[in-house]
Amino acid sequence: MSAAATASRAASRADSARLVVQPIVITLAAVGVLWWAFGTELDETQRASLNASSITQRTLEHVQITFTVAAIVVAVGVPLGILLTRRRMGFLAPVAIGIANIGQAAPAIGLIVLLFLATNRTGFWIGVLPVAVYSLLPVLRNTIVGIRNVDPALIDAARGQGMTSRRVLRTVELPLAVPFILAGLRTTLVLAVGTATLSFLVDAGGLGIFIDTGYRLQDTATIVVGSVLAVCLALLVDWLGGVGEVLFNPRGLR
Repeated sequence: MSAAATASRAASRADSARLVVQPIVITLAAVGVLWWAFGTELDETQRASLNASSITQRTLEHVQITFTVAAIVVAVGVPLGILLTRRRMGFLAPVAIGIANIGQAAPAIGLIVLLFLATNRTGFWIGVLPVAVYSLLPVLRNTIVGIRNVDPALIDAARGQGMTSRRVLRTVELPLAVPFILAGLRTTLVLAVGTATLSFLVDAGGLGIFIDTGYRLQDTATIVVGSVLAVCLALLVDWLGGVGEVLFNPRGLR
């Protein structure tokens, strides 16, 4: 067996083990921090923040922000990536990637503040849209790379069978690009979870409220709960992305 095949098999085993171990670690961390927080003597101010209703609400807000960002990124990044791989539009790909790079290079907090200043509004969408801009690059780039990496011989064979360009895209190029797109989406989800902790700045909610409240009140318990739950959520969406890569990759590429 070649060294490359051995390395590939070892990496596959590591990924499989990770998919089993990661949810266990997430569960232990989340349950552990909540057990610790509720097991300590909390004052009245802490109980106002650290209660089941508040924790559930902030977690659900964070999840809502994350998956709304992911939906926007997929709805924009995948079609735009496809368009930029077409022969007539390919010359614009470096420009689009460059703009997306600027969006990711800019500090997320700066994007949020700039949108707030431009609209003079706060709320859910003011927190979501800058995070979507910040998280766009992985899906856009991976869509372009995935389609461009399709073997030209397969495309020629499909066209030789009389398939139209649209059908070639639908039945050959996109299915073979799925692993790249899913990998980009997985990265986007993790970026969105991390950046969504800043959405509290514009009253969009999320677990960042616990971190900010704890910092302002010098309350270690609230900071730890907010931080650990945000980390657990990031690990959870990363795990879900890994499961998605296993389930939705074309069978021949698994």
